[in-house]
Amino acid sequence: MIYLYAKAVHIIFVICWMAGLFYMPRLFIYHTEAKDKGIEAYQILHKQFSIMENRLWWVITTPAMYITIASALVMLHVNPALLSMGWMQFKLAFVVGLIFYHFKSQQIMYRLRDEKSTWSSGQLRMWNEVSTVILFAIVFLVILKSTLNWIFGVVGLLGLAILLMVLIKLYKKYRKSKGEQV
Repeated sequence: MIYLYAKAVHIIFVICWMAGLFYMPRLFIYHTEAKDKGIEAYQILHKQFSIMENRLWWVITTPAMYITIASALVMLHVNPALLSMGWMQFKLAFVVGLIFYHFKSQQIMYRLRDEKSTWSSGQLRMWNEVSTVILFAIVFLVILKSTLNWIFGVVGLLGLAILLMVLIKLYKKYRKSKGEQV
């Protein structure tokens, strides 16, 4: 019974964590593009984006990550046989990648706050898609649990990554054609 409660908590907080990881880079993009609005507007927007990023990070995203990890540890404690399964080992590797993504995003947040970021909005748009690709990998691994399906999943992930890059480029072209700043 404790396993099912831990699993429910795990799913809920994975959703919260991912929501934060999806929205944070969008804020980074808007924060970065605020520099194009002029010095007065930038000073106001910089302060506001720094507040928004800080609250999202410390009130939702980071606590959700820790609760996600804690609930996963409970599930693994109750059912340690999961650790011997190949799909779980791959999943955990992707989770480590997602945790790295989390802390790298935190570093980007601090650099933006301190006005030391060197990331362009285009680079941040690409960064925004990394968590999506990792999420796809994890979900397919958990649902399919098969090595053969994993190979198809990798090919699918590469295709998804390429599709996302193409769509980002097309969106940039579209914005440029509409006279928006890119």
